[in-house]
Amino acid sequence: MKLLEISLLACLCVSTASWALSSDTQQPLYINADSQSLDMKNNQVTFNGDVTLKQGSINIQADKLIVIRPKNKEGREIIEAYGNPARFSQMTDTGETLKGKANKLKYEVAKEFLRMSGKAELAQDDSLIQSEMITYQISTQKLMADGGENKRVTTILQPSQLNNK
Repeated sequence: MKLLEISLLACLCVSTASWALSSDTQQPLYINADSQSLDMKNNQVTFNGDVTLKQGSINIQADKLIVIRPKNKEGREIIEAYGNPARFSQMTDTGETLKGKANKLKYEVAKEFLRMSGKAELAQDDSLIQSEMITYQISTQKLMADGGENKRVTTILQPSQLNNK
């Protein structure tokens, strides 16, 4: 457990700048897909086939994407993306790109919270975290990786990034 905590701390220290462009969550959501279906009773829209989502610098690519908007709670959307893998990218305030992929992405817009599960990977520059599950609180820049049962978290830190910080 100590090794996991140390590797996560080291990875977070690699970039002292923000891991997310602060204005992204204030931008509108644009979604394109081959098809969509609407469940008005449950306020849920399902997009299928080559789905792309864009919100500011946030980009999500998936095979299937579900947008859930709780009743009377505009701006509190929950977005679930599925793929083999689904992909996520976002520009940071310093102009670098944060990239991730997993079998399932769950993005809670109002909470600025991203959960990646199923062969999850998150990379910035040449540093990489691989895990069964990665959660990332965008607003507070807190990341947690969990290898799951009988699996481990792998972190790759490039020496050039460590030396520059």
